[in-house]
Amino acid sequence: MENSTAAARENSRQPSARDLDVLSRQLGRPVRDVVEIPARCVCGNPLVAATAPRLSNGTPFPTTFYLTHPVITSAVSRLEAAGVMNEMNGELASDDQLAAAYRSAHEAYLAARDAIGERSGIGAVPEIDGVSAGGMPTRVKCLHVLVGHSLAAGPGVNPLGDEALVRIQEWWTADRCYCDGAWDSTGEAPSKDLSRHGPQGLPGIVGRPAPVRKSRHSRGGPGMTRVAAIDCGTNSIRLLIADIDRSTGTPRLTDVVREMRVVRLGEGVDATGEFTQGALERTFAATADYAALIRRHGAGTIRFVATSASRDARNRDVFVDGIRDLLGVAPEVISGNEEAALSFAGASSVLPILDGHEVLVVDLGGGSTEFVLGTAAGVTAARSVDIGCVRLTERHLRDDPPTPEQIAAAEADVDEAIALAGREVPLERATAVVGVAGSITTITAHALGLTEYSPDAIHGAELPIDKVRDASSDLLGMVRADRAALPYMHPGRVDVIGAGGLVWRRILEQVNGLSGGRVTTATASEHDILDGIALSIG
Repeated sequence: MENSTAAARENSRQPSARDLDVLSRQLGRPVRDVVEIPARCVCGNPLVAATAPRLSNGTPFPTTFYLTHPVITSAVSRLEAAGVMNEMNGELASDDQLAAAYRSAHEAYLAARDAIGERSGIGAVPEIDGVSAGGMPTRVKCLHVLVGHSLAAGPGVNPLGDEALVRIQEWWTADRCYCDGAWDSTGEAPSKDLSRHGPQGLPGIVGRPAPVRKSRHSRGGPGMTRVAAIDCGTNSIRLLIADIDRSTGTPRLTDVVREMRVVRLGEGVDATGEFTQGALERTFAATADYAALIRRHGAGTIRFVATSASRDARNRDVFVDGIRDLLGVAPEVISGNEEAALSFAGASSVLPILDGHEVLVVDLGGGSTEFVLGTAAGVTAARSVDIGCVRLTERHLRDDPPTPEQIAAAEADVDEAIALAGREVPLERATAVVGVAGSITTITAHALGLTEYSPDAIHGAELPIDKVRDASSDLLGMVRADRAALPYMHPGRVDVIGAGGLVWRRILEQVNGLSGGRVTTATASEHDILDGIALSIG
């Protein structure tokens, strides 16, 4: 009887193909290097995933347990936003018994990771020996990690994880199923935006390999340099490996690889002022994959640029150190004005619209939006303001679909930001508007009625402002399930595209009015700050 119970427990931990699909839907991205499911909902769906202590690309990975279920993740985020971690750090400093129990939780975490490494055939990982997660053994830095550990280990192992589980009982309890409607269950699970889905080459790890996108161009000739540019924003992290031809005097890029992952690095930063552990892990995992692609394609120079969320986060040193360890270069946390200039350089490198125009380039991101006015001679004026699709969604657009009151509050923020930008950027002088970044290109795909996301159809598409406004309003008014079903909608953009539409339509309405009706169309560009970063590499 004891042996059969142990076998059943082992089978419950082993992730099935269905588990991997559910995890990908819960996270909004393909999962990678999952070795076990240590905690499940009463219905059988995963609550917590256990990651290999060494990833399939060779990277040591200390965070073994992480929450995947959106309802629990959201509930724990509420605790973090309410300052519970600070309370717990105070308790640790004043309660010796609690501090000792927390140190024991740290040791238990290390022992569990070692056991998982042994079961999966990976063995010891000396680089992370003695390093656990979540701030253990002396501080609380991520409640999501502690709650994941408590669910995986059971009660009585991690005292602060157990305390957090008690505190979220208003929103989640272990005896009920909260899965219905918690994630998009229609269509295929996310898979297309990873260079690898799951592990390759390590025994005992379950996952499905997905092909790395092959180079479409051979490495250059005289005057050609291969570079790698990474743009890490509030919502996504993107890679461009390209050959730069400087032989003609005007640098030209030829794509080798373009990749994009939605990692939501800025999740919760507007409310808490800090990166969450989960957001950092998602970003580091994507960066590790990018590092492998850069090595494979032989890029000689790397520039990693971090934007809005990284400017705002108090714990950005953790982010900087993690990226440096993975890539060998430190991320540059650039100013809003430098971000704006790079966006303009990227957009203007390929669009003939600059000829004879004073163009306003709008880069609509997750945490900020850049307004850049310029001509073929260069940038005239630029300003970055703190409005973006993630920031406004978290701040105002909480219902599905958002209420009129929420929309009005978000529009007030956008109008204030446009006025702020207008103090430094003479918006009334614009004779053309170019929009860049994922929200704008997705809105353009919606306005064009595409049957799939097609960069060739989107890039350079010039549409009447009325048509863009209608498409933006349509996306803002849709329920989540309808947005998710759109054939050109990236899974990681489903929750924030409504706010993106609100920002874009409001900007176009304002510029149309400020220009005296001279600006009547908007042009979308698939080339943006990522191209500008690549072109800036000397």
